[in-house]
Amino acid sequence: MSNCTQLTNLYFNISKNQIGDDGATTIGAALGNCKLLTNLYFEFWGNKIGDKGAQNIGLGLSNCTQLTNLEFGISENQIGDDGATTIGAALGNCKLLTNLYFKIGRNKIGDKGAQNIGLGLSNCTQLTNLEFGISENQIGDDGATTIGAALGNCKLLTNLYFNIGRNKIGDKGAQNIGLGLSNCTQLTNLQFGISENQIGNDGATTIGAALGNCKLLTNLKFSIWGNKIGDKGAQNIGLGLSNCTQLTNLQFDISENQIGDDGATTIGAALGNCKLLTNLKFQIWGNKIGDKGAQNIGLGLSNCTQLTNLKFGINQNQIGDDGATTIGVALGNCKLLTNLNFQIQGNKIGDKGAQNIGLCLMILRSFQSLVK
Repeated sequence: MSNCTQLTNLYFNISKNQIGDDGATTIGAALGNCKLLTNLYFEFWGNKIGDKGAQNIGLGLSNCTQLTNLEFGISENQIGDDGATTIGAALGNCKLLTNLYFKIGRNKIGDKGAQNIGLGLSNCTQLTNLEFGISENQIGDDGATTIGAALGNCKLLTNLYFNIGRNKIGDKGAQNIGLGLSNCTQLTNLQFGISENQIGNDGATTIGAALGNCKLLTNLKFSIWGNKIGDKGAQNIGLGLSNCTQLTNLQFDISENQIGDDGATTIGAALGNCKLLTNLKFQIWGNKIGDKGAQNIGLGLSNCTQLTNLKFGINQNQIGDDGATTIGVALGNCKLLTNLNFQIQGNKIGDKGAQNIGLCLMILRSFQSLVK
């Protein structure tokens, strides 16, 4: 490959092998000779590459300054901060990029490496499409802060996939990611994953405010489950979501937090603003929601009358008959449903609540039979 110096387009996939640093070093040197590339697909995931190999791949990539489209996947290796730092510097040389797919998850990257990746990404100000995956590393607040600042430089984005789940990010890092996201006001499609970190109310509040700036969204996948978010944080996420009135597809997962009735109430009100939804996956299980919160979620859901596909999980909370009844009535309003996955197990629902859910499902079925 080192002799192919006139290449403008390269598709290179050597994933799921047993390549270590020596092999990666030579491939990196060859990549560095391809200085005329404008489109590069480079997949090296699932090998045994450590810092030395990653550094040399980064050195090679740093010569590819004419790239406008880059797919770079080096997940599931053994890369630490040194390798990530050089790759980040290389990314910073690719200032002409408009489309970037960058996946470096499941490595051993800490704050230093994440900071340098963020510094590199901050130079990519022409991006309109970004897929950025750095989940399952060892990143804390400092790394998340720099990545968040980089995200804030990408103001032209219309499509964003961002996954930084399963790290060690707390409120400070989440706040700075939120501040960055708040600049991405042109987004129409957003997949945002920050689950299984250590985020509380402060971080969730800033992320919620950022979400509220994304008023053009039609497709949203929002995953913040497995954190430490209580009512205040959930309320602010709900307030942000309430601005996303153009959504037709929503996947919303805030399960396994510490949300009670107040947070659920605001989220329910936000759901009620999403009147154009046709596809909804709504997961809020494993919290502390009682009847009041469930009733307000039900009231919100009752406005989603255009739904054809619904997956609804509110199991493992503290919901009784009153909450279940309102949710049941809401289901009865979703008369266009063709696919329903409904989970409300592990609550405190008695006969009355179950009867009302059942009655509404019967009404729904009867209506669908008439339509057919």
